Amino acid sequence: MISKKIIAVGITLTVLFSACKTKDLKMNTANENATTDKKVVVYQVFTRLFGNKNTTNKPWGTIEENGVGKFNDFTDKALHEIKDLGITYIWYTGVPHHALVRDYTAYGISNDDPEVVKGRAGSPYAVKDYYNVNPDLAVNPAKRLEEFEALIKRTHNAGLKVIIDIVPNHIARKYEGKSNPAGIKDFGADDDVTVEYKRDNNFYYIPQQHFEIPDGDIPLNGEKNPMIDGFFDENPAKWTGNGSRKIKPDQNDWYETVKVNYGVRPDGSKDFPELPVGFDQKSYKEHFAFWQDKDVPDSWKKFRDIALYWTAKGVDGFRYDMAEMVPYEFWSYMNSSIKMKNPNAFLLAEVYNPNEYRNYIRLGKMDYLYDKVETYDKLKDVIRGKSSPDELTKIQNGMADIQHHMLHFLDNHDEQRLASPEFAGTPERGKPLMVVSATISTSPTMIYFGQEVGEAGNEDAGFGKRSRTSIFDYIGVPNHQRWMNGGKFDGGQLSESEKQLRDFYKRLLNFTINSSALMGSFEEIQTVNRQNNENYDALLYSYARWSENQKLIVVANFSSEKGSEFDLKVPSSLMSKWNLKDGEYRLKDQLYQDKTFVLKVQNGQGEVKISIEPSESLILELK
Repeated sequence: MISKKIIAVGITLTVLFSACKTKDLKMNTANENATTDKKVVVYQVFTRLFGNKNTTNKPWGTIEENGVGKFNDFTDKALHEIKDLGITYIWYTGVPHHALVRDYTAYGISNDDPEVVKGRAGSPYAVKDYYNVNPDLAVNPAKRLEEFEALIKRTHNAGLKVIIDIVPNHIARKYEGKSNPAGIKDFGADDDVTVEYKRDNNFYYIPQQHFEIPDGDIPLNGEKNPMIDGFFDENPAKWTGNGSRKIKPDQNDWYETVKVNYGVRPDGSKDFPELPVGFDQKSYKEHFAFWQDKDVPDSWKKFRDIALYWTAKGVDGFRYDMAEMVPYEFWSYMNSSIKMKNPNAFLLAEVYNPNEYRNYIRLGKMDYLYDKVETYDKLKDVIRGKSSPDELTKIQNGMADIQHHMLHFLDNHDEQRLASPEFAGTPERGKPLMVVSATISTSPTMIYFGQEVGEAGNEDAGFGKRSRTSIFDYIGVPNHQRWMNGGKFDGGQLSESEKQLRDFYKRLLNFTINSSALMGSFEEIQTVNRQNNENYDALLYSYARWSENQKLIVVANFSSEKGSEFDLKVPSSLMSKWNLKDGEYRLKDQLYQDKTFVLKVQNGQGEVKISIEPSESLILELK
């Protein structure tokens, strides 16, 4: 979830953040076994942009000017090529019907006020109707739900699984459940709006005060629109999505959304049952059983029903926006309910506070969290010359007990593009980051569409600015469009360097999803080389991964200017774990299968003479 001006990861979560903390509960830090046999790789795609063939890219452009992608653009060929890249899940971002500036009144959809919509295409995190999908994504908006259901089926037929967004912390200021199933009431329908807080209210209110539109940029860049009049009818005003209690939010607040009440009082105390001590070690079935006789806030039930609605339609998992702004007791209730319907559901949460990771995994029953503020931030600092790669070791060791649950990525809709000048600078400089991100732990790997062909997000889309591919505007994604090649999905317009980059990603990702070693043990060999190897350059990083059937040494060179030649030292502790006797062993690079090295073991110590190019990585398998 981002605003126009990116809110720092260390965002103050207001008093409600205190509701997410565990008090007097000792966490079980025993190593948790991996829950899958092979690596999982998620392909995040911004659904509205994926199939757009229009290359006009006019700032603030309309659909007619800049085009828009549809569900139907995910053809059997496109899905086959995505799977062939080494993908196991697709996260279709921006599917639920969210607020946007376009007239769909012919389909029974009310117009949204541009003064509480970010951009023209709108933020996917200001959901307007959870029981239907974005009409922009359908060839026939009247059949938009059916078109998405057909996409779910096509995706499954291609051997891929489906993830969509759920955003429990906040919804659009003008939420209208036009597609609610029988018996489902809209958010706020039964709220007592005369009080700031009541447990079963869906929102927090500012009684007897009218909402005021924040000061800031002119909506739609000054374009005339009959709804732009300086007024939005919300009386009484509600708390804004990021927790602001002002009747007139700041421009940098999430002013297009309202915060959902989960039974956390305004002072941060909890108005619902808490999980007993020891529930960090309980299964999702035991969590589910715990809640069966408990009285829980109305918002809990509403979001559980939403998740089960999509689960019943074949959605295989969810990515939860800003999950740490919602108490983990709710997640226990929600996720255990989902798992009872689909034990293999993929549940991924956006959580940025390392002190809370274990609570959301073990008490909230999340499968995966973003590894953003540790591994991602460290890799970004390394490539920008702000940090040494040596510190990766401390990060991995510090998360050893939960490392499988910490999803790795280098690119997503919130972050600056890996290939942008603000990050790696070139897609080639991003290669060693990608190898380390994908191979250092058992966690899932995620890439963002276009990353594999070097998309740098250089467009000024209007509301969204360069370095990130805009999620607020109708825009094209140039590198991705060259791969798409007018709907052929064959890379026909890619440059030679872009083809080579996609080949690199294809080789790497397919190796990871078939490697038993990457679901096994980790041991860094960085320290012994840093301390005892004067030819071991500052931007090198190395470690070992192994299973019973496969043994790997990974060496990455983060320098884009300097190759290295050195004798890589492999400590006796590792040689002992690998049961290697004195002698010589062949190591073969698994990325390109064109380089071999010799591991010499003498007196129990190993050594490999390594030659590595700038920005190169080696995944060496013991043969």
